[in-house]
Amino acid sequence: MSQTADSLTLPTAMHSSGGSHGGAAESNPGAGVSPGVKIRRWASSLLTSRNHRGNATASEYTPDSWWKIHLFRGMVNDVRRRGPYYWSDWADAWDYRVVPSTIYMYFANILPALAFSLDMFTKTNMQYGVNEVLLASVLGAVVFAILACQPLVIVGVTGPITVFNYTVYDIMAPTGTNYLAFMCWIGLWSLVFHWILAATNSCNWLRYVTRFPCDIFGFYVAFIYLQKGIQVLERFGDQAPFYLSLSTALLVFMIAYACGELGGSSLFSHPVRVFLKDYGTPLTVIFFTGFVHLGRMKTVELEKLPTSAAFFPTADRNWLVNFWEISVADVFIAIPFAILLTILFYFDHNVSSLIAQGTEFPLRKPAGFHWDLFLLGLTTGIAGILGLPFPNGLIPQAPFHTESLCVTKVVADAEENNSEAKGHYVVKRTHVVEQRVSNLAQGLLTLGTMTGPLLVVLHLIPQAVLAGLFFIMGYQALEGNGITAKLLFLARDRALTPGGHPLSRIPRRAAVWAFVAIELAAFGATFAITQTVAAVGFPVVILALIPVRAIVLPRVFTPHELDILDAPTASPFTMESVGGSYAAPAAATGIQEGVRESRTGGVIEGGEGDVTETEGGGGGRKSEEALAEEGRGRVVEDVGIEMSRLGVSRRGHPSRTGGREEN
Repeated sequence: MSQTADSLTLPTAMHSSGGSHGGAAESNPGAGVSPGVKIRRWASSLLTSRNHRGNATASEYTPDSWWKIHLFRGMVNDVRRRGPYYWSDWADAWDYRVVPSTIYMYFANILPALAFSLDMFTKTNMQYGVNEVLLASVLGAVVFAILACQPLVIVGVTGPITVFNYTVYDIMAPTGTNYLAFMCWIGLWSLVFHWILAATNSCNWLRYVTRFPCDIFGFYVAFIYLQKGIQVLERFGDQAPFYLSLSTALLVFMIAYACGELGGSSLFSHPVRVFLKDYGTPLTVIFFTGFVHLGRMKTVELEKLPTSAAFFPTADRNWLVNFWEISVADVFIAIPFAILLTILFYFDHNVSSLIAQGTEFPLRKPAGFHWDLFLLGLTTGIAGILGLPFPNGLIPQAPFHTESLCVTKVVADAEENNSEAKGHYVVKRTHVVEQRVSNLAQGLLTLGTMTGPLLVVLHLIPQAVLAGLFFIMGYQALEGNGITAKLLFLARDRALTPGGHPLSRIPRRAAVWAFVAIELAAFGATFAITQTVAAVGFPVVILALIPVRAIVLPRVFTPHELDILDAPTASPFTMESVGGSYAAPAAATGIQEGVRESRTGGVIEGGEGDVTETEGGGGGRKSEEALAEEGRGRVVEDVGIEMSRLGVSRRGHPSRTGGREEN
């Protein structure tokens, strides 16, 4: 039986206490150990990172072969790691950041959902509408807020699932198949596939997911938003309603853009900037909903958001789909569609989770990808039975949620070393309010939106306002994307490019061009396929980007170039759940070890205690996963290999220094 890095911890700890006990422990590691400790150590070895091999020699540590599957180990470990924090997830909600975060996420979630409901209402012959989209968001919020190991992830209806839904409709409608019954079977089959993936620890493959596929997928989502906005305006012809709608959409975009820029500037006081950044977009939507009724504009009839009765489906049906009213052949035809949906959700939801727990967020509590994938399968099946769009992790709302819960402090900018810049201060994150209440509360607020009075208010929103909302969402997604950051670097005057810019450390400028060209080609292939009847297969293209990064790119670029051009999506602490990160392991490990060595006597300051390191430099330190399992997870500092190093923060605002974001 192979030893894991965690299994070497006990002999080291006993040896460090001195005396002959250390030798006895090394010769018989199991001597004097209680059964409870043995069980914990056995479970701790289930998902041990391959990166731990740097802490143990090859003779001491041999990982299991990739084809050996230990059923349910990932799920068990996720629950056991996160379980000790469950009650604190509720108690920690007693913080001032939770209230503004809840309100901000309510609008950040519901406004795109309304826009997507309009798109599906039009393209699925009114099978999906506002109530279906809202209830799907409520389902995801309640289930993940209460039961998930990663409650910070916002779950709802996304642009890619919108494309998937109406593409399936275009394929199946000509056959006369009951569309909602067919979608229900897709959801039920996908539930089975999700549970198979969760039980077989498939999330361990997330160690190969880096910024490369995430940036491409984010770039695709941004263009989907822009395309949807244009498609909304195309429906109005070329008369007065079109020109008023176009003007309204552009005004919504410009005002929302101005609020975002002011929120990230140095103008006004800090509370005013935060208010503009968090509430500028929803207030813009509210203002222009009434603005189009002023003066001569009220004589122009604009298309409104279609709604239905409170808490009732859009179509004339019950909430329970008659999924038995379908032929046996169609039940099995749904299988390939379910496979494609599972591929999409495996990538989309897990990437949302990774970005929401990115390296720039000082998180203390462990992640749990396997268990959350199991829950995602559950919500997918329930959504199919109720005739709802399938919910999954939202980009960019998920990282926005984490950022809105960051507690910050103003500190002097350590990099300002000239006399003219003295006195400049930056806002630095101290910790994240990790809790479940904000996600649950915004879901319950969404449920309240399904009441009669609020549906009447929603019906007043012109479709042109939703088009402008699509534009600002697309712009924000593009502005904060790593591909955009690289393109801006390449377009910048070399003489005016800061010498400390990370991409400047790449000797071959052609390498940056080549990397961006590959990313744009992959984006083009993904976007092109979604414009055809084969759009339902675009998840395969997205998934194929992972082996391209792991196998092809190392043959084109040097390790030094890939270390700068690409990076792990989440922190090493977060990636412990899936066995570490593939991208730039040496660099990340080196920086982490440098942090450790800078502390006193090889002792790491944990979240609730200290952990003793190995004295001899061989195997034997406790992994971050082991610390999390014992409830002693520590804050992992930003290792620096992150998109923010390229001069762009998570929400797209310029940042002065890597890992720091101006507020």
